[in-house]
Parts: sequence; structure tokens; C-alpha cells
Amino acid sequence: MAGVTDRPFRTLCRSFGAALAVSEMIGSNPSLVTTSKTQRRMDHDGEVAPISVQIAGADPQMLAEAARFNRDRGADIIDLNMGCPAKKVCNVAAGSALLRDEGLVGRILDAVVSAVDVPVTLKIRTGWDGSHRNAVRIARIAEQAGVRALAVHGRTRADAFRGEAEYDTIAEVKRSVAMPVIANGDIDSPQKARFVLERTGADALMIGRAAQGRPWIFREIEHYLKHGQIAAPPTLLEIKRVLLAHLEELHRFYGEFLGVRIARKHISWYTTGLEAGVQFRHLFNRLDCPSDQRDALETYFKRLEDRGWVFATSAREELAA
Repeated sequence: MAGVTDRPFRTLCRSFGAALAVSEMIGSNPSLVTTSKTQRRMDHDGEVAPISVQIAGADPQMLAEAARFNRDRGADIIDLNMGCPAKKVCNVAAGSALLRDEGLVGRILDAVVSAVDVPVTLKIRTGWDGSHRNAVRIARIAEQAGVRALAVHGRTRADAFRGEAEYDTIAEVKRSVAMPVIANGDIDSPQKARFVLERTGADALMIGRAAQGRPWIFREIEHYLKHGQIAAPPTLLEIKRVLLAHLEELHRFYGEFLGVRIARKHISWYTTGLEAGVQFRHLFNRLDCPSDQRDALETYFKRLEDRGWVFATSAREELAA
């Protein structure tokens, strides 16, 4: 979720009930520490503990140093990324590319766990491709190294985000280790959340893409799991308030030039499925001034209010209808 789960978005998701929001992936190469992008990714000012910082790389000692560096800057949890399928990550033998070398995985985990006195967690996929599914072996290596929790995205690296998530593989991982296992992949509704928990036996769920433009999904899932009923959807007024607050925080966090540009993708996700959303996004994406973006959102939602538009439980459900 690099480029998405920045501090403004993490804070927003936590406000809607997410128990933990992991930072954007930070490269372990020390030469990157001084770049503006890395500095922003390491910015946790005002965030509620626990602070989980995700690091990525392929060199055990470099990752150990990165873990210590981030621990010293306030990380309560160090999360290792061995699940990213992006080519630019895998091409340097990091992310999910590490799943091809179980020996290296073990050396990395041993080095990082030994380097810090805070919990180390791990994110993986089910394997490199359909012929090399080794999530169970990786899980056992991780548990032996002292990893405290394991998140499993139910696809191989070759699958990227295509096809259906392999919940049976996650269930097999859960049966194979005693540490907590977190299920990830295609969890986009409260009903699907309960299904995945029951199917996998997982201890927790990780939500990624489904929270884009819908941070209240955490509240919806929590309500459904506790009460067995679908929560009332957010009102149009609440959505408007969330969007405006998120927009303002993006402008503040990134500054005017980057803020207005990064806001475009978030507003695009929020307005998917809303009436005249396509036309609005076409207009919004041409705006280069924070005040113009705020005014455009105010005007758009006023038009929806005047038309008596009612928000569906999710944009996906409305599109399907």
C-alpha cells in the first residue's frame, strides 16, 4: 500500500476502528533515509500507538540496522515485507522475491529479531508462483526465528491481484504454527470478513484495497462481527466531512504542490459509484489549488444533497446493482 497508507490515511483508518495501521514500506538502504519521500514515510507525529513500521530489503544486516533505526525513532512494531509483488521491489530480490530463497528468509528474520527489543511481524504471500507455494515452510521458519505474528496475502507473487484469494492455504498456515496469523486478500465487506475468519481460522484480518475510498469499512466489519447485523451506511453529510478533513490533512502533510496531486486518487476512490462521479473526477483532476479542490467538493456534495442522494452500503454494491 505504498503511496496510499501515509500518515493521514492511517490516522483516518484508526479513527474508524482499525486496530493497527502499518506504515508505508520503507527501504532498508541507509542512503534513502534523507530523501523527502522516506522522511514522510517515517513521520508518525500524533499517531496513536502502537506504531508499526514496515521495512523492506534483501540484506540481513542492512535490515537489522533499519529495524534498530526505526525502533529508535519510536516504532513499537517492526514489520518485514516479504509480500510486495511490485517488479521494482522484486527485481532487487526484496518483497515477495525473497520467498524463493528460504535460507535467506531465515537469515533475515534471525538478524532482525535479534536486533530489536520490540515485536517483529512478517507479511508474505502464499509463494512465488503456483508451482512454488511455500507459505507453510516460511511460517515455520518465521516462528522459529521469533516472529510474533504473520500476515498472509492469499495469492502467489505471480498472481499479483488476479483471481481469488487462497483461503485454504491461509488455513493450512494457521494450523501449522502457534503464533497469530492474519488473513489478507479480497476482504471487501462485513460478510466476507466473517467468512474469511471462519474459513481460515485466522486470528485477525488485514484490509488493504477495500479501504481505499471507504475507511469506514473497519467500523462496518466490527459492528457485523459483534452484532451480526449490517451497520447503517454513512450519511452523505458524514462522507462529506470525512472527505474534506482528509483533503485538508493531505494538503497540510504534503504541501500544496504534492497535496493537490495525491488528493486526486483518494477523491477518485471516494466518489466511485456516486452520482455524476465520473464528471466530477474529470473536473477535480484538473484543479491545482487547495482552495479550488475544497470548493469543488463542497459544490459537488451540495448538489447531491439537493437531489436527495442516499449513499449505498458500498460503492461496489451500487455499481453491481
